[in-house]
Amino acid sequence: MPSAQTVPDRRRWAALAVVMTASLMDLVDVTIVNIAMPSIQKDTGASFSALQWITAGYALAFAVGLITGGRLGDIYGRKRLFLLGVTGFTLASALCGLAGSPAFLVAARVLQGGTAALMVPQVLAIIHTTFPAEERGKVFGMFGAMVGLGAVLGPLLGALLSEWDLFGLGWRPIFLVNLPIGVAGLLLGAKYVDESRAPRALKLDLVGMALGAAGLLMLLYPLTQGRESGWPLWGFVSMALSVPVLLLFVAYERAKTRRDGSPLVELSLFRVKSFAGGIGVQLCFGVVTGIFFLVWTLYMQLGLGWSPLRAGLTGVPFSIAVSVAAGLSVQRLVPRFGRKVLQAGALVMAAGTLLHLAEAEHLGTGIQPWQMAPPLVVMGLGMGLIVAPLTDAVLCEVPREHSGSASGLINTTGQLGVALGLGLSSVAFFSVVDGAAPTRSAGPVFVDAFTHSLWWVTAGLLAVFALVFALPARAARPEAVEPEPSKEPALAAG
Repeated sequence: MPSAQTVPDRRRWAALAVVMTASLMDLVDVTIVNIAMPSIQKDTGASFSALQWITAGYALAFAVGLITGGRLGDIYGRKRLFLLGVTGFTLASALCGLAGSPAFLVAARVLQGGTAALMVPQVLAIIHTTFPAEERGKVFGMFGAMVGLGAVLGPLLGALLSEWDLFGLGWRPIFLVNLPIGVAGLLLGAKYVDESRAPRALKLDLVGMALGAAGLLMLLYPLTQGRESGWPLWGFVSMALSVPVLLLFVAYERAKTRRDGSPLVELSLFRVKSFAGGIGVQLCFGVVTGIFFLVWTLYMQLGLGWSPLRAGLTGVPFSIAVSVAAGLSVQRLVPRFGRKVLQAGALVMAAGTLLHLAEAEHLGTGIQPWQMAPPLVVMGLGMGLIVAPLTDAVLCEVPREHSGSASGLINTTGQLGVALGLGLSSVAFFSVVDGAAPTRSAGPVFVDAFTHSLWWVTAGLLAVFALVFALPARAARPEAVEPEPSKEPALAAG
């Protein structure tokens, strides 16, 4: 990291454009599938369980591999792992586009999530090590705005590609569009991104990788598959046993730290209050987005009978609101009000959710896109206030040598939350659909399932509000922090 006397490399902005485009490619790919679910179901004959796994398989592989991906970047070089991840992600996208059956598509999505786990952790680590502290708040604000934009850009792009039916390929271009973007990212990344790694030699923690992956899979697999299998006993046993496995993982990481200082997870990071609090916020917010975007899409297309394009265009007000609120929060609100901005975002988004719930109950299947716009704008404003400043709040006090591990944990937590949300949608949404009387038509059933799910979303946002109290009340201005000769300046808690 450049010191106060060093002129930063001008290429850093080109590098930022490359890594943020790659990250946007991942973010769009998480949500682009949702809007194409009915088309995929019609073309491949996929069951509801297979549709869940097309999304959840990606999220699971992503969540399980992210911490390892961050540590691999620390050891072998973040640029090297970033380019390897971009290459793998592009090839996996091609396999998704060529899939001829639900099982093949699920397998390709798992591979895609695993390669994304190599690519994405390097993004925040590269930003953290490329930009001086006085610029990092602005850059993380841009990153947060992109997160909100990607959440809605995905469904819109998926709708357009599905409607256009390019070359008669139906839904397949939603994956094939990654090919030119991936090739460009590979070439430009090789030119503009600088190599960086942890300043001291680290070792790969294979036992930690195995324990962490096993614990997460034991928790998430039965949660996602349980409804389809009739909630068997083995699922509850597996979820219960995941707790001691994860505790064993923590104990092993502590022993690994004492033995050679190369654990998979730097547990010392959780002594940083801003990091620990931000991780909790990230987890709950991931659950909220995991539930909402899946059930909202199914509600519009399967419940209301809307086309992919109509459903995608309905999300445009949400996207605009997220972008506006994200820019406003970082530039004007956070410097003045600190963590209160994130708390206001959670309450505003919860208010929009309740407004959407009231409209859905009152208008039923007769609701129109223009009537959805007001609650979606309110929800988008709230989301923008959260996603833009959250990354900086989590990473502001993290030491540079642990930036890869920290960014891996941040992304893992977010994806773990999304995977939990997708799993909980079995309870929040599909349980209502399954329990409906056979004589009821699909429209009212899906409306009931959607409104039931929105109560879960509201509860998650209230949990986000409460957890934000663990963050620093206000971060100090970067120029107020004295740089040290041996390490980068950090944003101190106010």
